Parts: sequence; structure tokens; C-alpha cells
Amino acid sequence: MYKFMSLKFLIGPRVLHCGFRYLSGSVWGCPGISLIHPRMSYSKTLLFRQSRAFSLSVLSLKNPRACKENQRQVLPLDTTGVSPPSKDISQGHLSVDDFGSESLNFSSRRVFRKTLPELQDLAYRDDFLEEEESKPRPFRRNTPYWYFLQCKKLIKQDKLAEALDMFETQMLKGERLHPEEFNYTVLIGGCGRVGYVKKAFKLYSDMKKRGLVPTDATYTALFNACAESPWKDSGLQQALSLQQELRRKNIQLSTITYHALLKTQALCSDLRACFHVLREMLQNGHSITLETFSFLLMGCIKDKDQGFRLTLQVWRQMLRSGMKPDSHSYNLLLRAARDCGIGDPAVASSLLLRNEEKLGPKLKKRRRAQAIVKEPEPLTVDIDVDAFEKQLFADKNTSHREAVKQSRELGLTVDAHIEPHIKQDNICHYVAPEFTLLNDRQMVPAQPSEGQVLITSESLPNLLDIGLNNTNVVSLGNAASASDRLALVGNMEGFLRKMESDGLAPNIKTLTLLADVTEPGSQSELNLLAVAEQHKLNLDISFFNTLVRKRAKAGDFRGAKALLSVMAEKGLKPDLHTYCNLAVGCSRKKDGLKLLSEMETAGTVPNAHVYSALIGSASKRLDYVYLKEILKSMKQNQVAPTEVIIKQLEFAAQYPPSFDRYKSKNTYLEKIDGFRGYYHHWLKTMPGEETSHPWEKFRPPRKDTTNCNISEEKRLVEK
Repeated sequence: MYKFMSLKFLIGPRVLHCGFRYLSGSVWGCPGISLIHPRMSYSKTLLFRQSRAFSLSVLSLKNPRACKENQRQVLPLDTTGVSPPSKDISQGHLSVDDFGSESLNFSSRRVFRKTLPELQDLAYRDDFLEEEESKPRPFRRNTPYWYFLQCKKLIKQDKLAEALDMFETQMLKGERLHPEEFNYTVLIGGCGRVGYVKKAFKLYSDMKKRGLVPTDATYTALFNACAESPWKDSGLQQALSLQQELRRKNIQLSTITYHALLKTQALCSDLRACFHVLREMLQNGHSITLETFSFLLMGCIKDKDQGFRLTLQVWRQMLRSGMKPDSHSYNLLLRAARDCGIGDPAVASSLLLRNEEKLGPKLKKRRRAQAIVKEPEPLTVDIDVDAFEKQLFADKNTSHREAVKQSRELGLTVDAHIEPHIKQDNICHYVAPEFTLLNDRQMVPAQPSEGQVLITSESLPNLLDIGLNNTNVVSLGNAASASDRLALVGNMEGFLRKMESDGLAPNIKTLTLLADVTEPGSQSELNLLAVAEQHKLNLDISFFNTLVRKRAKAGDFRGAKALLSVMAEKGLKPDLHTYCNLAVGCSRKKDGLKLLSEMETAGTVPNAHVYSALIGSASKRLDYVYLKEILKSMKQNQVAPTEVIIKQLEFAAQYPPSFDRYKSKNTYLEKIDGFRGYYHHWLKTMPGEETSHPWEKFRPPRKDTTNCNISEEKRLVEK
């Protein structure tokens, strides 16, 4: 360092500048800096020799002759670490031609070139572009909440399969994100709405394996999946095992989760199981709401024998508790009237014809106090579950004793068991008015015969009322048909009046259910059109399909076809369900073949359901010529028979069990042998249709293993 400063004093800043340049070119030779360069590693001897060469080069600038002797002892190094070939310098002074050549022995770099950054950039730009094109561009990394919103959107659009594929393929395998609880819950909820219980519990298992804590929404979705399962026994077992797991973990369920469990018991089990859940709700401090009674009504509908009687009892308990029914409750009541019977008439009479206490002033005051609030909370109430359950499932003997007691109070005998549509003595009973068909679109009431009294619906007792004045009613009849059960709740007019008194208006679903329970061919069917216009409801194709099916089942094929012109006035076109309902009434060959030709003219290809309805109508009349024509039409339209159609044809191809062709002769049954031969030949030429699995459309597409095997074999052959 001292020598370098003396150089600055002797030769000035210009020489100093040259010294710095020389220093920069030889900086790799310094022992402290040479270790930085990755490709240059020297031993201590080489570093020492290089540093000595540097010091001699600096001293030669000051006194070249003084360093002449030292220069002979220094071996210069090349940049590669190999010494150049030595020259014979022992002869004395160098010649003129050798002037300046000795600097190559001590220099670390042979050539010095200056390049601009732009030129360097051009030299490496092509290589950079090639590397950039070869590497895939990094995609944007999404968050678990973003996937939650996308899956929720797909589920609302009825695209559950796409939502599951996005979660499992793109989120977990593609981006390898760690899912959160809400990612699993939204997918379990989507599986629960369609009854995909297997996938719902698989997601629940994966959720627990990842250490995520389920919430009340997760448990609610799982119980809902069990309730909507197509296999009710399997869904009930899954729900019971989940309930036992929650009890082991001491997890307290919310009211909404209890309602989901109550729905599972109502749809998969029976009403008695619902009361076990109801009792557990009250023990855990939850109150009963209107939604609770709705699930109890679903449990009543499950009982096809006496479900309508149980529905009326639950309805009355709901009114006594101060609950006000909604539109959903009225629709459930109509479903019970359509699908369920009344059970034993004696039990139903003793339980439904007793006088009930009206709503107490305490509950009325409670309802008025809640009416003042702008946003009232759901009305809750506590009831005696044990007494309520005992009243619902009263045995026949107890009900008979109560009926005897009630009859004695009325001054009547127990043997006076009268149907509700007969007029006798001073007891008022209902007579259904008869109607005659004036034309294809209008019906007029027929004149009553002698001995019959037409009674309006205003004078009929309505079993929906608590304070029922039933002094003129002895007992209830069998109420075998849906129209008879509707008459017990005031018929269509009384039912709609009851809804209006509760501040409710019928919707399109209410009118469709009313069209299904009203008496076929009655004036009530035509009154439904007026009710729809009064409430400004747009009648859909399902409403007219219900009317068409009911008339066709009643044997009124002409009246069913007359509804097609009414549909055309409303701007509706018949669909496959409409033609299927018309096929139910095609008992004659010419009607069935005409229906098929009309469908061909309309450009509608009949499906398996239409042919199944036609086969059922032909089998009832033992018309084997009609059956042959149906099978020919199926073969022509290439409609594969389903399992239901095969069962119908197998039943039609058998002799009745009580028929003996050797003892008696039957014109219709003699043609069965010819139908058998054609049927067996038809089976060999027609492909069968396999019943699709209910969960098949929600599963991801399977890989084609045949193509994989073919490609593997081809690869082995090429080798």
C-alpha cells in the first residue's frame, strides 16, 4: 500500500488511473478476493506467486532496472492456471522486436474489449425467449373461499358433478390447497339435496381426517342427505349412527339440526320415531315451532292406512298451541287427503268428533303482543309430548269406549253408524252433486232425484275447526276416495275459505293438489280455473297433466282430450307427461293407435312410459291384438323395454290362475298362444334398457380402460 501511494506521488493521477485499471484487471489475483469467484480455486503457492507478480509489476513502473533480477525468478501464470512456455532470457538484454512482449507473461487477460449492455442483451435474448416459451406460465393461485363461491354457484345451477370435480381435481390435486370447513359443508349440502348420502359421508370422513371441526350446518346437511336418500332403510341407519356419534362426543345440536333429524325420521321411519326426537328436543331446551309441526305432518303422511286421521289430530294440536298454519301446511294436508286413508272409522269418529276447547285468551294475548313487533320471531310453544303421543296412538278399545260415552251424551245409540253421504232422520249428511257433460268443455249440474237433498259446503262440518258443532254427525264413514276425505275438511270451497281466514292465498301447487283430490267430472274442476284467474296465477303444464290423468283413470277419455284445447288457449303445448296420462285412458285399440299417430304428427317420439301406459290399458282388456300393435310400434321407434314393461308383458303372456282351457272356452284367452310366439321373437330382436343408478349422473366420468389396454398392447408390440 505504501508503494502504491508513492507511485501516486511520483507519476501523478494519470499514472494512478492506469494503476487502478491494471489493478481491476488483476483483482482476481488478490488472495482475499480470489475466493469469491466460483471457477477459480488456487493453492497457497499459486496465490503467493500471483501476488508477487503483481507487486513486481507495480515496482517496474518506478524502477525497471531494479526489478530486472526479480523478474527472472517469477513464473507468470495464465488465466487457466497453467504457466506459459518459458523463454531463454539468460542471454542478457531483449531485442527491439521483443519490446512489450514481456507484459504477456505477467498479464492475467490477453484481450480487453468493451461491450455495451444493449449488445449483451441482444446476445442472450434469443436464449431467454426459448426458455420462456418452454416453461409453462404460472397460473393465478386461488383461495379456498374462491372455490367455496364457485362450488356454491355450480350447486345452485344443479351442477353437482362439476362442483365435486372442481373441488377434488382442481383445488386439491391441481393447486394443492388446504380446504377449509366451509368447502366441505357446501358440497355436503349439495349432496344432501339430491340424496347422494354415500358421497356426503365420504366428504365428512375426509373432513375429519384433515382435522377440521364440523359445524351445525355440516350436521344438518348430513341428516338432510339421509332423509333424501332413495334407499330409506340405508339412510335411516346412517342417520342413527351419526346421532350416536354426536351423543358420544357430547355435541349439542341446534334447532335446525334437530329439524333435519326429525325430517329423516319422518321420511325414513314412522311417526313414533318422530316423537322420540321431539322429546329429546324439549329436554335439551329447544322449543316447538311451526316447522316442527310441518315435519310431524310429513310423518303422518308416511302412514298410508290412517295418515289422514293423524294429520287432522296434529293439525288441531297445532291450532291449540297457538300456531298459525302457512301455505306449506295446507299443501301437506292436501297430500294427506290424496294419499292416506282415515283408518278405523270408529277410532276416527271418537277422536275427531269430540268437542275441543278453543284458543285460550292467554295465547291470544301472546299473539297480539307479537303482532306489534315489526319483525316477529317464530312463535314457539311447549306441549305435553306424552299426552299428545297417547292421544294420537290410542287403541281401538279406548276409542270405542269414548265413542260410546259421546253417543250417550248425544242421546243416540252406538249402532247408528251412518255414512257421511246418506240422509236419514234429523241428521245432516253430505250428498255429492252429480254433473252431466254438456259438450267437450262445459259441464252442468244434473237435476237431483227424489229423496236426495243437495247440501252446500257452508252447512258441512269442517274437521279443521277446533270448536266443531257436531251434534248432527253420528260417526265418520270409510272415506275411501280422496274426494270423500276432502269433503271432511269442507270440500274445495271450505278449504279455500279456511286459507283465506288465515290470511293465505293458494299458489299453483295448492291448485294442482286440489285438482288431484276433487271428484272427477265435478264442477270443482272447472272452478279451479276461476280461482286461478281470481288470484292471478299462471297455470302450468303440471296442473293440466293432473286433470288429464284423473279423467283418464276415471275412464273419461273424451273429457281428458277436451282439456288439450283449454291448454292451447293458455299457450301450453302437451309434453310427454300429457301423452302418458292420455295413454292411461286408451282402453280401445283405435284410441291407442290414434294417440300414437297424433304424437308422430306433432313430432314427439313416444318413450317407455307412454308404451307402458298403453300396455297396461291393453292388458286389462286382454286385447292381445292391441298388444301386438303396441310391440310393433315400439320396434319401429326403437324404444328399448324397461324392467316394468317386461313385467307387464310377462303377466299378460300367462293364463289366469283360475282358467282351465281344457274345461272352458274363452275367445280372448285363445289368442294368448299367438301373442306368446310373437312376444318371444320380439324379445330376441329388441335391446333391453338397464335402469340407471340414481347417483350415476353425479359421479365423475370413468376412464376408458379398453383404450388404455389397447395402447399398452400396441406399445409392447412395437418394442
